[in-house]
Amino acid sequence: MLFMGTYTPKLDEKGRLFLPAKFRDRLSEGLVVTQGQDKCLVVWPTDVFADEAERAAARPMTNRAARRYARVLFAGGDESTPDKQGRIGIPSHLREYAGLERDVVVIGVRDRLEIWNPQAWAEFQAEALEEFADLDEDDE
Repeated sequence: MLFMGTYTPKLDEKGRLFLPAKFRDRLSEGLVVTQGQDKCLVVWPTDVFADEAERAAARPMTNRAARRYARVLFAGGDESTPDKQGRIGIPSHLREYAGLERDVVVIGVRDRLEIWNPQAWAEFQAEALEEFADLDEDDE
């Protein structure tokens, strides 16, 4: 299954997120929420996270960038399973990292979801769309 689309669910008072209904089956076996780049959160299906963990482990720990990536990937991660209503808890340290309050934006990015602060998403999207419009086939 490919994760696609943009959704605007809300966090409840306990910091739980209702996953978009179309993604619940894919994530029902478990997931991992980690810090992402650009101040968003990444929701990985457990099997996809395992693949990412293997890629991280394959890089030599003598490489500074590899050590940093592994530390960020694992130190802030939270493993969970959606409840019967399709909610997942977002720990406070992850909500703080991404600047999440009540309103959030959830986007599908092929094999994972990203959770964004709405203002950060709007700013990122405006910049990315401008760059996208300037793409040229000759710039390979």
